[in-house]
Amino acid sequence: MRSRPERVRPWTDYALFVVLVGPSLILFGLFGFRPLLDTIRLSFTDRNLAEPVAHYIGVENYREWWGRGDSWQILTNTVVFALAAVGGSLLLGLGLALLLNRKLFGRSVVRSVAVAPVVISGAAVGVAFQFLFDPTFGLIQDVLHRLGVSNVPDFYQNSHWALGMVTATHVWKNLGYTFVIYLAALRGIRRELLEAAAIDGAGRWATLTRVLLPQLRPTTLFLSITVLLNSLQVFDLIHVLTRGGPLGTGTTTLTYQVYLESFRNSRAGYGAVVATVLFVALLVVALVQIWAMDRGER
Repeated sequence: MRSRPERVRPWTDYALFVVLVGPSLILFGLFGFRPLLDTIRLSFTDRNLAEPVAHYIGVENYREWWGRGDSWQILTNTVVFALAAVGGSLLLGLGLALLLNRKLFGRSVVRSVAVAPVVISGAAVGVAFQFLFDPTFGLIQDVLHRLGVSNVPDFYQNSHWALGMVTATHVWKNLGYTFVIYLAALRGIRRELLEAAAIDGAGRWATLTRVLLPQLRPTTLFLSITVLLNSLQVFDLIHVLTRGGPLGTGTTTLTYQVYLESFRNSRAGYGAVVATVLFVALLVVALVQIWAMDRGER
């Protein structure tokens, strides 16, 4: 029996593909891929913004980054901040979505209020939260004093409290994003499974952990990756709230170190090293995302 010949696509399909995708690929190459290659190339030089000429120095910048003590402190700050931001955003977003998924009075207004911080700039949010955490006239300090708490935390002098302050501000700003995604996912869950669990006498905790959360697993995976990528690139909140301090690098992350080294210290070559390290971290996260999604589909 003769096999059927494979259908050959006409040249017009390929021409249409080039017309539709070509401009996007060109823009990506110019504004995405080329700057990445320039950054990697720059990391092997001693480029200084105050000097017109850069010299090739090999891997000396990478050796310096590996041997500097503040590199590991900054890397730790980045990991702690990112993980805390992901955990806080997912837990609070899911809790708020479960609450506002019910028929409550005024829930439409509350939903709008919850989403509003997402569209506010990070710099504006940072300025507003300065009045909340200020050690002299901040709202938190005033409330604690009224409650008789004598050991009031100083968010601007203690590095641990400062990192917690930045993390809490970032979680508040992005809470509306996770809330909206979870709320949309809750609308698509299988109601018959919830009804079956109720008939079997399952409690609220069993229903949540064994029926509801498994159906939200793809949404949780998607949110964990997107929130993690977003938290690894936070700059404006840190710049407005702490300038990377206290104690030098108390709240400095890899993204903020790129700014400090490249523009404040005029060491663009060393700043490119930090940017390359951040790119590798983001690449690993993206590969894990692809692997996790592929495994979930199988």
